[in-house]
Amino acid sequence: MKKRVLVKFSGEALAGSDGYGIDTKILDYIAEEIRELVNNDIEVGIVIGGGNIIRGVTAAADGVIKRTSADYMGMLATVVNGIAMQEALEHKGLNARLQTAIKMEQIAEPYIVRRAKRHLEKGRVVIFSAGTGNPFFTTDTAATLRATEIGASMLIKATKVDGVYDKDPAKYDDAVKLETLSYDRALEDSIKVMDDTAIALAKDNSLPIVVADMYTKGNLLKIINGDLSQCSIVK
Repeated sequence: MKKRVLVKFSGEALAGSDGYGIDTKILDYIAEEIRELVNNDIEVGIVIGGGNIIRGVTAAADGVIKRTSADYMGMLATVVNGIAMQEALEHKGLNARLQTAIKMEQIAEPYIVRRAKRHLEKGRVVIFSAGTGNPFFTTDTAATLRATEIGASMLIKATKVDGVYDKDPAKYDDAVKLETLSYDRALEDSIKVMDDTAIALAKDNSLPIVVADMYTKGNLLKIINGDLSQCSIVK
């Protein structure tokens, strides 16, 4: 059987040094990393956040915009990123499908799990956007939900660090990398691998969460093939 994984990218990762919008060089780099996976017969699903455009929690912070509306704005931001990722993947010669949790037929397919699985079986990369389609749920939770629904063997959270630390390594020189940790420890110690809802859902479904540096070329393929030296795993 082919390996099937879901890779979660933050929206902020697409912004590059500008901190906002989409850096096409980073988009191209990610597409190349995904192409390497597909070329090795790995079925790939992708979830991308929307923080490079707008974050629901931030938009609703001062009360001018209601949280529900702000979260829907954030969902639409993930669709913008999904369109960009689809274009980048197709530019690399890959077949890609964008599915949304909110219907917008002129732009993307509606999310249907059976259709998503069929796309994956045919070697197409499937991008899941618009979160879960519900406010108050993050794209971390959406990624865990979609990974569970499609039967992914692992959820890879591609970040700017090479794993999970007991404290912020950018602020503390004595931060210790945690090679492995349990779901319970991540929840009890508030180690922000993902939000608590996502971790609890992963625990309920025995879905491993791998945290890895997206900027280490070839790292995704190494992880999927069993080399966990450059990442942390929650299981």
